[in-house]
Amino acid sequence: MKIAFLSDIHGNAVALEAVLEDLEQNNADQVVVLGDLCFRGPEPKRALKLVQQLDAKVIKGNVDEWTVRGVQQGEVPEAFVEVMNQEREWCLQELTDQDLDYLARLPEEVHLTLGEQLKIHGFHAVPDSLFDVVWPDSTPQKLEEALMKDKEAHIYVYGHIHLPFVRFLQGKCVINTGSVGLPFDGLPLASYVLVETDGPGYSVSIQRVPYDVERVVQLYQTKGYPNAELMIRIVQEGKSPFEINK
Repeated sequence: MKIAFLSDIHGNAVALEAVLEDLEQNNADQVVVLGDLCFRGPEPKRALKLVQQLDAKVIKGNVDEWTVRGVQQGEVPEAFVEVMNQEREWCLQELTDQDLDYLARLPEEVHLTLGEQLKIHGFHAVPDSLFDVVWPDSTPQKLEEALMKDKEAHIYVYGHIHLPFVRFLQGKCVINTGSVGLPFDGLPLASYVLVETDGPGYSVSIQRVPYDVERVVQLYQTKGYPNAELMIRIVQEGKSPFEINK
């Protein structure tokens, strides 16, 4: 059995389509989406529809929460609050009340069993917060305290930081999916994870998928997206806005 985990689509429907084609080629049996569906991309509505058309488990990310109620002081650096709320207002023009209700009602975690006994705990950032950040180079103690709270699980999968990685510790596995729509590791390729088992063991692979970045650039430009210049550099360079603004 093979499960695909993807996260942080951020309204990049072009990248999502490329990932879905790759999933089909890899014969994934199940798809799990770990949040951040619409906000910050040029096609929030189409990205949301693509997710809703999947036979997938979907949970909420911090950006889905922001889409519903806005970005508040203290949640991002002060210099980003106003412009991100401008982006949210643009995003709301693309979505319906029904779309917002869907985002608001998403659960915040998912529990799965792969094969006969392999238990997986999925969440967006950490199990008890949509906003906390756990970096790839965190200490084993930090990973355990922040991410490995479900002691019955064997595998922990999250998104949020846009930096894919796999680490093994204490006989268990911690995975970050990276981002479908806005990777931050310097590689402008969509990212997702496959977990596969056909017995007591399992394998984990990070998949990187090329997509038409320049098409996304054109969409930011032609659709009048606020803060388009920064977002275009993010998708072209595969870097976070904090790196680009240094």
